Amino acid sequence: MRPEPNELQELVRDLHGQGSAWLPAGLGSRLDWGPPVAGPCTVVSCAALRGVREFNPGDFTITVAAGTPLVEVQEALGHHGQWLSVDAPWGDRQSAAAGSIGGLVARGLAGGYRQRYLGVRDQLIGLELMRADGVTARAGGKVVKNVAGYDLMRLFTGSWGSLGLITELTLRTLPRPPLRRSVCFQGGADDLAGLSRWLLGSSLSPERIDWWNGSLAAAAGLAPEPLLLIGLASVDAATLQEQVRCLQERSTLPARVLDAATTGAWLAHARGATAAAPTWLLRLGVSPDRLETLMQAPDLAGLAVDMAAGSGLGLAWTGTEGPQAAVTSAQVLKLRRLCTQLGGHLTVLRQPPEAGLPAWLDAPSRPLIEAIKRRFDPAGQLAPGRLPGVAQRLSTL
Repeated sequence: MRPEPNELQELVRDLHGQGSAWLPAGLGSRLDWGPPVAGPCTVVSCAALRGVREFNPGDFTITVAAGTPLVEVQEALGHHGQWLSVDAPWGDRQSAAAGSIGGLVARGLAGGYRQRYLGVRDQLIGLELMRADGVTARAGGKVVKNVAGYDLMRLFTGSWGSLGLITELTLRTLPRPPLRRSVCFQGGADDLAGLSRWLLGSSLSPERIDWWNGSLAAAAGLAPEPLLLIGLASVDAATLQEQVRCLQERSTLPARVLDAATTGAWLAHARGATAAAPTWLLRLGVSPDRLETLMQAPDLAGLAVDMAAGSGLGLAWTGTEGPQAAVTSAQVLKLRRLCTQLGGHLTVLRQPPEAGLPAWLDAPSRPLIEAIKRRFDPAGQLAPGRLPGVAQRLSTL
């Protein structure tokens, strides 16, 4: 259902009065991600909640309706030389699969720009939401220094619609860097890991440090070897060139310097822009100092992998044909155990219908998570079976 803005509250109140389960959604482009909803459920989309509500270029803040596509937000900011420092969501094919800004926040998936600009939750300074009973609430403010009130922004980032429907967001923007270059190194995992460790401890501040496996490199038309893609940005050409030179001198691996256009084309592969709908889409997270071990794991066979070296977070996915489609549930389970051993986790975003794996496992803080859920949604009407940190039992699949 895609109610108009003046119909949304009445619809939610009706669903609450009927005791009906419902799923908050953005544009509905990624409803098949994560765990399936348990039982009958009405999808309530905020697609009609669209547009820029307020933009203050001098304050570097923008307020947008939650159903506004991310690409439209970036276009509005671009006219003023600003941008929202987050990656486009995975699977975005020239905006054809672009999700809403509200959906991006609800999933809480940050890309490689997190290395320099932190995650999407760190860009939020205010939000408006609708509870399961139709009551509206607001948290935060519309200026960067406003820190009053409970930090609902972080609570709702990554909540997967389990606590309420996000209807409006105020975000921090940044000046778009006028100059960008990337440096690519391909070689063995030991050499890439050594370069990554040095870079993370150096005075350089790259925008991103993406570690690809050989399968993803091959998909981008490169040699099927692991690579490190280091994104640099500056306002001064000499400073940018000095950073490039520093990287070239540091490593014995051959360096390939890329302009912004070429980097964008490469990142399109990392965002799945050229991939068909994958049979498997996994979110991996490990302790950054253990990433080298993960990238050499045999259980990554058949998967294209893009990991952020600084955060240890990234995605792995398969194609729908050929050897990549042979990835099995047993392989993913082994990979999940390895991620846990390496101080991290694995979330199943997409899987074959017959796989039946829980999207996520029980978090150590499960009792607290469930207590928060009861406070926001006492009747359990919102996104049943989709509470992050609480594993969905296989019997409900």
